[in-house]
Amino acid sequence: MSTATLDSMLLSSTDPRRLHAWYAEAFAPDEDSAVDTYRVLRFGGVYLMIDSRDDIGAANPEPGRLILNFQVPDARAAAARLDRMGATWVAPLEDRDGSLFATAVDPDGNYVQLIQLSEAHRAAM
Repeated sequence: MSTATLDSMLLSSTDPRRLHAWYAEAFAPDEDSAVDTYRVLRFGGVYLMIDSRDDIGAANPEPGRLILNFQVPDARAAAARLDRMGATWVAPLEDRDGSLFATAVDPDGNYVQLIQLSEAHRAAM
């Protein structure tokens, strides 16, 4: 039996250009391309596709329902970059037993988490 692989996720917005620009600046994707009306950003092996839809509002009313987790090599530098971009923080950068975590809000109100795991936490996984 084959197993499924999470390859991509679709993030819709009433302003996909703004949302694309935010993610591209915030996280420096490995690839950034346009396919038809989609903006496609690749982060490692996962594609984030950004488009627009008629059935959504301007802001996510339940941002905790889905949180985008970005594993970053330097959480302090990533948090500082988001600060320079004017990010709003749900949870500022904190050290949790040697691993660093923070949760910001993207322009559409979605939660985005920065994660820098310690070597001990990686080994325990």
